[in-house]
Amino acid sequence: MAEIKRVGVLGCGLMGSGIAQVAAAAGYDTIVREVNDEVVQKGIGGIGKQLGKQVEKGKLAAEDRDALLGRLKGTTSLEELKECDIIIEAIVENLELKNEIWRTLDGLCPPHTIFASNTSSLTIADMAAATKRPERMVGLHFFNPVPVMKLVEVVKTIATDPQVFQTAFDFAKSLGKEPIVCKDNSGFVVNLLLVPYMMDAIRALEQGVASIEDIDKGMRLGTGYPMGPFVLSDFVGLDTLDKIGGIMFHEYKEKRYASPPLLKRMVSLGYFGRKTGKGFYDYSGDEPRPMPLV
Repeated sequence: MAEIKRVGVLGCGLMGSGIAQVAAAAGYDTIVREVNDEVVQKGIGGIGKQLGKQVEKGKLAAEDRDALLGRLKGTTSLEELKECDIIIEAIVENLELKNEIWRTLDGLCPPHTIFASNTSSLTIADMAAATKRPERMVGLHFFNPVPVMKLVEVVKTIATDPQVFQTAFDFAKSLGKEPIVCKDNSGFVVNLLLVPYMMDAIRALEQGVASIEDIDKGMRLGTGYPMGPFVLSDFVGLDTLDKIGGIMFHEYKEKRYASPPLLKRMVSLGYFGRKTGKGFYDYSGDEPRPMPLV
């Protein structure tokens, strides 16, 4: 089994840049690919700013920051990922788009390269089937924000080679993460349980069980969760929740994964949460205020 020395990351958005950062921080030469130079520079620039703040606070030595950034490279070419030992995909939740890239990389990369997806809801087997190396495909599902969150769901399909899975599992550990073993079902462990919880909170609001604030307060103080379901939904992005729920509903045909009418209306109106300034809360003022939704 080839040792992992060079890491490729597909996507330099929120998740991709975070994965690239932790890989470079762990000592791996890391190359991150995006569709154009502007997005590449924005992603790597964001990493630099974040590291700069850590240096200012005394949490990171300047020389360590410089060494990390020296191990990090951006590109717009898939060709430049062909020498990577593992490639982690972190692009939009679109199976056709993911598989188009996997097919291209399958023809470029040597046989030992491991393919891994950061998907949160699609199945890994549906990507592995698009390649000629299904035994070398795994899931590596990180959580946002990647440099802070410890968990990585490591997913094996019915075709994954056990040695490949162990290599991926050990790689996640080498990043300072706490990996768990997951079956290749849509949603894995966390989203399988979390998405219905968030959907149920929206249904409870629709049914007049309690207000946005009181449902959030109830779950935060009653269960010890760090944030309530509506604050969490706004943080994740309501468009993302709707998309993931739809994929999981298609997989399981169970109502608990389906988007409630209120969520659909909010997404239609562009109320995506924090990133658009409006979701279950209005973020335009000094403090978030519950939106008058019901």
